Amino acid sequence: MCGLAGILDPATRRDAAALERLAGTMAAALAHRGPDDAGTWVDAEAGVALGHRRLAVIDLSPEGRQPMVSASGRYVVAYNGEIYSFREIRRELERAGLAPQWRGHSDTEVLLAAVEAWGLEGALRRCVGMFAFALWDRRERALWLVRDRMGEKPLYYGWVGGALAFASELKALRRVPGWTGAVDRGALTLYFRHNYVPAPWSIHAGVRKLPPGCMVRFDLRSAPGSWPEPRPYWSLLDAVRAGLADPLPEDPGTCAEAVEAALRRSLAGQMVADVPLGAFLSGGIDSSTVVALMQELGDRPVRTFTIGFREAAYNEAEDAARVARHLGTDHTELYVTPREAMEVIPRLPETWDEPFADASQIPTFLVSRLARAHVTVALSGDAGDELFGGYNRYVWALGIWRRSRLLPGSLRAGLARLIEAVPARAWERAFVLLAPLMPLRLRQRNPGTKMHKLAEVLRRAGPAGIYLKLVSHWDDPATLVLGAEEPATVLSDPARQPALPTFLERMMYLDGVTYLPDDILVKVDRAAMAVSLETRAPFLDHRVVETAWRVPVSLKLRDGKGKWLLRRILHRYVPPALVERPKMGFGVPIEEWLRGPLRDWAETLLDEGRLRREGYLDPAPVRRIWREHLAGRGSWQYWLWDVLMFQAWLEAGGDRAGAPAEA
Repeated sequence: MCGLAGILDPATRRDAAALERLAGTMAAALAHRGPDDAGTWVDAEAGVALGHRRLAVIDLSPEGRQPMVSASGRYVVAYNGEIYSFREIRRELERAGLAPQWRGHSDTEVLLAAVEAWGLEGALRRCVGMFAFALWDRRERALWLVRDRMGEKPLYYGWVGGALAFASELKALRRVPGWTGAVDRGALTLYFRHNYVPAPWSIHAGVRKLPPGCMVRFDLRSAPGSWPEPRPYWSLLDAVRAGLADPLPEDPGTCAEAVEAALRRSLAGQMVADVPLGAFLSGGIDSSTVVALMQELGDRPVRTFTIGFREAAYNEAEDAARVARHLGTDHTELYVTPREAMEVIPRLPETWDEPFADASQIPTFLVSRLARAHVTVALSGDAGDELFGGYNRYVWALGIWRRSRLLPGSLRAGLARLIEAVPARAWERAFVLLAPLMPLRLRQRNPGTKMHKLAEVLRRAGPAGIYLKLVSHWDDPATLVLGAEEPATVLSDPARQPALPTFLERMMYLDGVTYLPDDILVKVDRAAMAVSLETRAPFLDHRVVETAWRVPVSLKLRDGKGKWLLRRILHRYVPPALVERPKMGFGVPIEEWLRGPLRDWAETLLDEGRLRREGYLDPAPVRRIWREHLAGRGSWQYWLWDVLMFQAWLEAGGDRAGAPAEA
């Protein structure tokens, strides 16, 4: 896991020393991603410079340094990530007589040798892993930017001062002369809808994110401001269609064996490291499954890590500790006070670079920091929900659609008004009182907020509208962001959504191409890399993904319970009583904090005069929900957190060019 940066600037005749300084300066902004080493490489004649920061995980020797030149000298790479199949690729090269004289045993050297032997796409077909890299072809004088299949590793690129600049994080691009920092208001509307800026947009005009599973080519003839179309070398949609066309038998035993075999194969590669390795453990289905299989495959207890909170509604530490004791892991937990959690908030704008408002970023940072004190690599259970139907919203959306589609619109609207007439706090109290009488699947955290969201969903027509509402924060963000139009996306435009057999499969696919890479994986990558921790996600091995999509949907969501098959696998190793509980998520009590210790901080950022001077947001709706939240007339924590994270990002200097006058 590392950080890469670079520039392609054939028009401006920078000398070699200037290019090297620039690449070094850009890479220095990413020192947290790679504290172990730094390197640069320059081709002054072509106007190319690559910079790299290294977190040494495989081959800790100098032979693993980057940027790295291939054995023939044709290719140069600056690379971030891990290729778990590098040993198999190395053996294949050797059997075919295509191996160079190896200098070390890094996966980077194997990647370069594979590109020389089979070309870029041939090499990528063999690569199992997470990665983003910049590859300079000295013979063709072409630059390739490449991102892994599921989008674990980030890669930004854009035109800055007439040059193409690219990097793992935006903070490196800000070091390039000519940077303006102008905000893309269309991207800002997308942020307020989803609490993240989805690829290919970035918060800055003229800067893009490379989509997952894609590569894009630039050369010396690329005109400043041009945007070659990224070319996919793998797509989740192709994997989905292939899986649905070749399903596994609708037999729980057969499917469980296939999924567990794929996970074991994934873990066999992901447990390889030349540094200490552990895992995050929440005690939920996904992380417990990963840790249970790690214990089976390893020869020593797995190091596991959990963050705990004194607030019972947000505390997973006790559940994780019970699972850890049963599995026999070497477990570390840390209970965090509200003050310690809130001390992370000033770091959020710098850590994420873009406005990012998934409040679970706070505990994710804290558990990453805890793990980094003991290990360099931590495995996680991310993507289990998207692959095996685990989100509560899947159950909600299916139930709402099945029941409401038979009701006339006027009746749905009347029911919505009745639900909204009861304040969110009253719903909270009612659920607390009725909890002992409810089945586990109906027990929810923040039930008041969810009941009011249910009311809003009832007004939607059709599955696409229901799903969009469930994944949206601000319903009409173009009325919030001054002078903006919301771009169409795969989520907002049903015409862009593939025709899949069931509503559940459509939701899982859409989460896999939006929420997973643009929220979950961004959250984990930035939080972990801020403390120089490499994270790995066994469920994101593309072979696991492809196997999961062969599993019949009836074995994913059954009897109102998601991840049915995954639970069946886990129960082989952990008794159901230890892991069967209501899904909690991974959050912090933002709602209460905004009415209490964070109130003054929030009031400063939400000041009406300040909002008017900045010229980005209409103050009226912001002030309205702030007043309602403080008075307890509504639970607007997520909408407010969106605004606060944008405001905090502005205050930290995200908008360095300044905002235009209010529209």
